[in-house]
Amino acid sequence: MESPITQISPPESTSDYRQLPHNIEAEQGLLGALLINNDALDQIANFLLSKHFFDPVHQRIFEAISKLIGNGNLASPVTLKTYLEMDEGLAELGGTSYLARLASNATTISNARQYGKTIYDLAIRRELIIVGEEMIGDAFDGDIDDSPERQIDKAEQALYEIAEKGTHNAGFMPFDQSLSGAIEMAERAYQREGNLSGLSSGFKGLDDLLGGLQESDLLILAGRPAMGKTALATNIAFTVANNYLKAKKSGNVETTPDGQVRVKDGATVGFFSLEMSADQLATRMLAEQSGVSSSNIRKGEIHEDEYARLVKSAHDLSDAPLFIDHTGAIPIATLSARARRLKRQHGLGLIIVDYLQLVRASSARGGDGRVQEVSEITQGLKALAKELNVPIIALSQLSRQVEARDDKRPQLSDLRESGSIEQDADIVMFVYREPYYLMREKPNEGTEEFMLWQERMNLVDGTAEVIIGKNRHGPTGTAKMAFEDRFTRFTDLIEDDRLPERFD
Repeated sequence: MESPITQISPPESTSDYRQLPHNIEAEQGLLGALLINNDALDQIANFLLSKHFFDPVHQRIFEAISKLIGNGNLASPVTLKTYLEMDEGLAELGGTSYLARLASNATTISNARQYGKTIYDLAIRRELIIVGEEMIGDAFDGDIDDSPERQIDKAEQALYEIAEKGTHNAGFMPFDQSLSGAIEMAERAYQREGNLSGLSSGFKGLDDLLGGLQESDLLILAGRPAMGKTALATNIAFTVANNYLKAKKSGNVETTPDGQVRVKDGATVGFFSLEMSADQLATRMLAEQSGVSSSNIRKGEIHEDEYARLVKSAHDLSDAPLFIDHTGAIPIATLSARARRLKRQHGLGLIIVDYLQLVRASSARGGDGRVQEVSEITQGLKALAKELNVPIIALSQLSRQVEARDDKRPQLSDLRESGSIEQDADIVMFVYREPYYLMREKPNEGTEEFMLWQERMNLVDGTAEVIIGKNRHGPTGTAKMAFEDRFTRFTDLIEDDRLPERFD
C-alpha cells in the first residue's frame, strides 16, 4: 500500500524530517468542489493531472472523477463508491464516508482553478527537489566515464522537461488577445525599416517575398552540395546579429508592458554548425564580410590592405551577438535544451541549424526508419520555434534525382525524406546557381556550341536564385541574387533596368 506522505532524508544537522512541499487542504478543497459541481473540471483539466496530487489516495479519487466525467457520467460520492470502496488507502481515511465529507466541506467552485494552480505549482516544486537530489547523487557517485559536462546536460534536460510540461495558462485564448498580437505585429512592421513584420534577412528580394523572417516559423533552406546553403545562412546570421548591434547602439529600443527592453531590429542568433567547426565557420564568415578569399586566409597569402579589412571585419563580428555551437550529430533534445539556455542567458531571436540531416532523433530505435527520425526532428524544431517564439532556419540536403533532370531547379519532391519536412515547414526555400551547372557542361572552345554556351554564361555568371517552393503565409516565387564565388558571398542583384542612368 502506498504511503500518503512522502519524506526525504533529513540533513545531518537536524533530527526533523523535511516533507516535500504539499497542501492537503487545497487537494481536499478541489476534490470537494468537483464532487458538488462536475463542471469545475473544465477549469483545471487542461493543466492538472492525477500525478500532481501529493496524497496517493487523492490521486486515485481525482483520476476516478476525471474518467467518470469524461465518459459523460455523474461523479459524486455515491457513484465513486463503486470504484473506490475496495481502496485500502481510502479505507484508512474512513472509507466512502471520506468522499461525503469532501463534498460537504467544499466551499465554492469559484476557488477550483486557484486550488488546481496551487496543487500544480507544488508538484513542480517537488519535481525540482527530485532533480536536485539526482544532481547531488550523480555528482557524488558518478561513473568514471560520466563527465561533468554530461551531468550538466542531463540536469538541464531534466529541468527543461519540467518546464515543457505546460502551465496552468495553456489552452484556448480569447480572440481579442489574438487580435492584439496581430496588431502588434502590424505596428512593428510599420515602424521597422523596410516595413517588415519579421526580421530582415538582409536581401530585399527575399524580404519582399517573405515579409522578413517570422516569429515561430520553421524555414527550410535546401540545395545540392556547392550551391551555397551555408554561405546564405551565414550571410543572414550576420545581418540579423549586426542589425541588433546597430539598433542597440543607436537607442532604437522599446520597453514592453512587463518592463523588458526590446531592440526593434535584428536579434541574437544561435548557430548550430553540425558539419563545420566553429573555427571553419568563423573563417568563412570573416571571408564573406572582409572580401578576402577564405583560401588565402587559410594559406596566409594576405596583402596589407586585406589584413586591415580582416581586422575591421573581425572587430565587427566579435561585437555581434552571434553564438556558435559546433557539436556534431547533436540530438534534437540537446539542441532544444541549449537553445532554451541561450535564450534565458542572452536572449534569442533566430536559430540556424546546419544541417537537418546531421541532427539525431532523441528516441531513435533500431526498427525506426530514417523518415520517422527526420519526422521527429522537424516536429521538434517546429515545436521549439513556437515555444521560443523565434524563426528557425534549418538547412537540408536534396536528393540526387535533381542531377538526372535537364532542368535542375529544385522542387519540393527533391527534399530528402520530403514528406515530413514539407509538412512541418512553414517556408521551404531552394538555393540554385545555374552557373555551377553550366560550367560543368562547357563545350570545346572554337565550336558553335561554345559560342552559345558563352552567351548563356555571360547572362547568368555571378548570379543565384533562392526559390520559394512553399510559403504558408504568402506567395511563392524566386528571389534573384548575386553570388561571389571567391568569398562565398550573396548580395542583392542589381538588375540592368535599375542601374543608374549613364551620360556620355
